[in-house]
Amino acid sequence: MSQSVVPAVEEKQLDTSPTLTFEEYRVYQSNDDVQYELYKGKLIPMATASALHTSICEFWVYKLQRYLAEHNLDLVVKTSVGVRTEDATSRIPDVVVCTESLWQQVLARPGSGILDLSETPLFVVEVVSQDRRADYVLKRTEYEQANVPEYVIVDPTQNRQRVRVMAFPEGDDVYTQVDYLPGEEMVSVVFPNLRLSVNEILDPPLVEGLIKAEQAQLQKAERLAARLRELGVDPDAV
Repeated sequence: MSQSVVPAVEEKQLDTSPTLTFEEYRVYQSNDDVQYELYKGKLIPMATASALHTSICEFWVYKLQRYLAEHNLDLVVKTSVGVRTEDATSRIPDVVVCTESLWQQVLARPGSGILDLSETPLFVVEVVSQDRRADYVLKRTEYEQANVPEYVIVDPTQNRQRVRVMAFPEGDDVYTQVDYLPGEEMVSVVFPNLRLSVNEILDPPLVEGLIKAEQAQLQKAERLAARLRELGVDPDAV
């Protein structure tokens, strides 16, 4: 007698997680210390940042803040700020640059700090972590469709190290991309005078050390100015 064989049927795992609207997400409070992005109504937990990830973000904030101050631009640099890219999707880039007026609008609202669809940032940075596809594919599409002028991916992954700059050519609405590799200098499109060493971006010096060096230079300049005044020379005229 032949034995009948009943094929095993795998039960498809159902997604039972709650679906949130954007307004529900804006006021959502989790019971843990995990940050969540919203992707098509679903909460996506963000991986805890590595020490290198944190250092890279701090370096970007330091460089951007000083660039904005040097050029007297009415812009702000923020971390942990959301960017709504679709109706029920909101990302949390590692670094965001937006206008001071937009930031004031965010401050005036209750709930999480999120730039809404009509509040487009000028510049966002994502440091690649576990979900490479999200950074390279999904977020690229979202930031492009949301008309974010410049999207920078920093990839410190061994053997894949690069800084990818994506921006809109003049008069176009599709990103073009340029990859900068170790040993090269990255050039921003939105901030054309911002040029950063790829080696420093991928393996940044401690920001605390950079600030100490700044202070040492200022103190040296102040001592020189004081000495010139003692000699009867106006340092501002030199």
